[in-house]
Amino acid sequence: MPHFGFLQAEWKDIFTAAAKAELNTLPDPRTGCFYARRALELAVAWLYKADKSLKAPYDDNLSALLNEPTFRTLIGQDRYTKARIIKELGNEAVHSHVPITPAQSIEALRELFHFCYWLGRTYARTAAGRPAPGLKFDPNRLPKTSPIPPQTAAQLARQAEEIAQRDAELKLRQQKLDEFAVETQQLNEELARLRADIAEAKRANQSVPDTHDYSETETRDAFIDLLLREAGWKLADTRDREFPITGMPNESGTGWVDYVLWGKDGRPLALVEAKRTKRSIEEGRQKAKLYADCLEKQFGQRPIIYLSNGYEHEIWDDTQYPSRPVQGFRTQDELELLFQRRTTHRPLHEIEIDRKIVDRYYQERAIRKIAEAFETKHVRRALLVMATGAGKTRTVIGLVDLLLRANWIKRVLFLADRVALVNQAVSAFKKHLPSSAPVNLVTEKNVDGRVYVSTYPTMLGLIEEAQDGERRFGPGYFDLVIIDEAHRSVYQRYGAIFEYFDSLLVGLTATPRDETDRDTYKLFHLEPGVPTDAYELTDAVADGYLVPARSVSMALKFPLEGIHYNDLTEEEKREWDEIEWDEDPEAPKPDRVEGGRQQVAV
Repeated sequence: MPHFGFLQAEWKDIFTAAAKAELNTLPDPRTGCFYARRALELAVAWLYKADKSLKAPYDDNLSALLNEPTFRTLIGQDRYTKARIIKELGNEAVHSHVPITPAQSIEALRELFHFCYWLGRTYARTAAGRPAPGLKFDPNRLPKTSPIPPQTAAQLARQAEEIAQRDAELKLRQQKLDEFAVETQQLNEELARLRADIAEAKRANQSVPDTHDYSETETRDAFIDLLLREAGWKLADTRDREFPITGMPNESGTGWVDYVLWGKDGRPLALVEAKRTKRSIEEGRQKAKLYADCLEKQFGQRPIIYLSNGYEHEIWDDTQYPSRPVQGFRTQDELELLFQRRTTHRPLHEIEIDRKIVDRYYQERAIRKIAEAFETKHVRRALLVMATGAGKTRTVIGLVDLLLRANWIKRVLFLADRVALVNQAVSAFKKHLPSSAPVNLVTEKNVDGRVYVSTYPTMLGLIEEAQDGERRFGPGYFDLVIIDEAHRSVYQRYGAIFEYFDSLLVGLTATPRDETDRDTYKLFHLEPGVPTDAYELTDAVADGYLVPARSVSMALKFPLEGIHYNDLTEEEKREWDEIEWDEDPEAPKPDRVEGGRQQVAV
């Protein structure tokens, strides 16, 4: 293999998958993309096993492994983007019925080559495993024919299932081996020596300047193309790229827009200004504004501006909001809806709140405070502190009703951390706002509506799903996201959801404002201790809506008998495993908590 031969010395399984990808890139692009993703999976799994700086994420699927903060820090933003391209093209190969082109499979193989080059030069312990400094990716050296017959998407899907099943069996065996290794000091010492050797090899390899050309410009363009395809932009028309414009303040008066996204009426909805990956997107801001001026003058419609350097992306509708980070692009329908709202949305302060939904003064006050934050202060996030039993859900239902009638939103996502709370929220929406057609995504994943209710893990899984390369839930799908019981643990484990959706965001919490942690206020861009609105237990008791708590002393099982890991349910064991028992992540977790207290005040 001209590109991956160095892997054979120390990473035979990665080499095997990469070799299959290289053999099939031109004769069978779908199979090539599949094996490129497989090689990436094996490389990432090896890194988590070998590099002790990495922390295991909430799940062991490839998406979770790639997005773990310690992993992204280790590999750097450019290699993270390459890994994303490989993963998404591999997913398209397995799940999409749209033809995979040789250009796409070459993209996947090229990014795999750069990722493996970095792996070899960083971690190789022998000269044979270290790629030659002058080694480059050359698509002209790829074989034109393959001894392996072409495979269909269905065949690859079956093969992926078989690999996943084998991986699960291997993981189970590995788990038993790891449990045994904890009890065997000799194996622990050997593992420590191995990691020390790898760390030493890593330090030695990194002491040599890296002169390899990682083709960052091609990576940037490929990733922008990938994100646009996920949003349904085909980029087939020659007008879509390098669109010529006139009226620029330069000597020739001309310019070329990197990407233009067109509406159904042939007028520009958005432009994309792409900068070099090593440069800040700030450098392209003024040029993009000039491009928007020229397009507006030519077509009578000011487009929305996207700024991207391949790693960071921003959306800038300079008629509405300041620019803000986003994770991808909106679809054609979603962009056209933004344009419609420029002229059709109604002022929130002029619309009456439906008193059939909310009938208490503090609920109306909360809705008005959030509406004022969105409309007058032009912020996109709000936090509501409200005591348990005071009607948080009804309050946000009233807010949803107001925003729907004002044409500020079309689709809403309500997130809760337990299935029981999801069911309660669906019932509340059906009772108080039946026209919202609430959908329980835990049980109805393919149903459409206005309000979607889901647990956090379910939503994470649905975000990753794509059909024929297009995501159902893209970054612009929801106009409003509501977080039930917004607190630090939700932000730490599932913060990627809130970063992914480019929407208005409302958080609900019953934790008193002074006890709400700083991370929660930070998530909603608020000063610590200053939520958008608050109605706490003392207020509810004073108003007569709630009664003060009273304590009763009684014996409880856990304080009396302790907690034993083996006696817990599977769900409780998962919660136990997620607890940070010790500051040292390598420290073993306890298998019990001793009892001894006779009674507790509740």
